[in-house]
Formats: sequence, C-alpha cells, structure tokens
Amino acid sequence: MPDWKILIADGLAESGKAILQSAAQVDDRTGLPADELMQIICDYDALIVRSRTKVTSAVFNAAQRLQVVGRAGVGVDNIDLAAAASKGVTVVNAPVSTTLAVAELTLGLMLALARSIPRADAAMKTGQWIKKELMGVEISGKVLGVLGMGNIGSAVAQRAAALGMTVIGYDPLLHEEQIRERGAEPVSLHDLYARSDYITIHVPLTLETRKMINGQVLGLMKRGVRLICAARGGIIDETALLGALESGHVAGAALDVFAAEPPGLTALVSHPNVIATPHIGAQTEEAQRRASEDIAAEVLAALRKEPLRWKVL
Repeated sequence: MPDWKILIADGLAESGKAILQSAAQVDDRTGLPADELMQIICDYDALIVRSRTKVTSAVFNAAQRLQVVGRAGVGVDNIDLAAAASKGVTVVNAPVSTTLAVAELTLGLMLALARSIPRADAAMKTGQWIKKELMGVEISGKVLGVLGMGNIGSAVAQRAAALGMTVIGYDPLLHEEQIRERGAEPVSLHDLYARSDYITIHVPLTLETRKMINGQVLGLMKRGVRLICAARGGIIDETALLGALESGHVAGAALDVFAAEPPGLTALVSHPNVIATPHIGAQTEEAQRRASEDIAAEVLAALRKEPLRWKVL
C-alpha cells in the first residue's frame, strides 16, 4: 500500500471512509479548528472538506506534502483556487452527488412558500387554528424562472414542469438548445426577471455572481415574486431583499443559504414572509453517501495520477 496520508476535516460517510482506508492511512478529524489544521496539514497528501473548513492560502503554504484537496459536494468557494494552482495542488469535487437532494429541497421550499406550511405547522403546535389566515396560491400554471441550468437547475426544471409549471431558464454557459434539452424555455436574464412568478437560483458564488440579486435586479422582477435560494449565500444582497420584502414587492423568500452562516436571528431570518433553513440542501442519507463515495474515489484517482471525472483545477 502506498504511504499516503489523508485528512478528513468535515466528516465523511463510512462507505467513503472505507474506500479511502483500502488504499491509505486516513485520519478523521471532523470539526478540526482552523488553527489545528494549520499545525498538522504538513503531514498529509490529501485533504477532504465540506463547506465548513476554509482552505486558505495560508493552509496551502503550510501544506508541504499536499497533492489534492477534495470537496465532498459541489461548491468550492471555501477553497482558495489561486493558491492551490500556485502550489500545484489538484482540486476535485463531487458535483452530481447532491443534485437530487438539493432539487427536492428547492421544490419543497417552493411549495412551503406557496402554502405557508411552516406558519401553519407552528400555529398548530401552539394550539392555534388559523385556517382563515392561510390563503395560499397554487404553483400549477405559474412561471418558474431557473437561474442556472446546471445539474441541479435542470433537475428542478424537469420536476417543476411535471407539476404544471411553465419553466423558463437562463444560463450564460449554455446554448439555447442545451437549455431546452434540460427542460426550460431559454430566455434572457431580463425576461426571466420580468416573467417569473417564482425564481430559483442555482449558480455558483463567484466574483460575478456575488450580490447579483441586488436592489436594482429585484426592482426588475414582477411584483409578488417569490424567491428560492439553495445555492450559496452571498448571491442575494440580503439587505436589498429585506427591503423588497418589507415593501411587498417580493411576496416571500425561502433561503437555505446565507452570506454568514449561521446568520443568527437577523431581521431577514425572522421576517414573517421568509422561510429559513440551515443549509440542509445536501442533508439526505443518500446524498451524503454518494458524496462520500464519489469524493473518496476521486481523491484516490488524483493520488494515483489517474484520469479524473470532476477536476476543478
């Protein structure tokens, strides 16, 4: 067996750990503080993280043996890619493992917005019968705008169409025919904002997408629009969204991600027309198993210098 050492910083399902342990020495240090990571990273050939651990330039500078960083999930905004490139460290992720879990949560959040399900449940648990206050809307016949038609956006689009929604989509990385093949009518970004009754966001957090949903953009949207975001915190300008909710221009928002996590009991989180969940998009047994097995196999492939399915850089 090669003398590789692999550090797990944020937890991995047992099936994924078993794959790693068949080929390397594995240390599971789930919840490892940042200062301790800095102290021990020099001993490892591979590091596996989720979204909690920040793999900064300082980590890469201290990581003398590091060959590969694996992200057990999709987003890699917690990894300094420029620093990784400068040190010649490969970065891989598991982009398809959580697709169904996030897509299903997105649909659940949309339905919860339409029917005020969290408010209804909370009232029942305090002995209140507020039936007359809970007039909802149907999603059938409504227009869903999908911002980002990658794996997750496409899965949402296909399922929303089955529920009777008209699905329109925008993705600057795809041709119009590709968007059609993925289940949506291709439209311009301006048309998506103007036509949609619901907008769901499925883009990565980058310099270009940070606060792309700002006050100006919210003003372009149809009055009474409902927003769903289970992508990344920071894509929506949360101050601007709060203002649009208070003015009534945005009828409701369902947010699984926030610019700062955990966000605390902010005015946005506590707003009566906001459904807030604690970044649970990928939190299903099936998705966690797939992510663990996929990233374990990919990290070992990188160490073996084999072809990679999901190389970020």
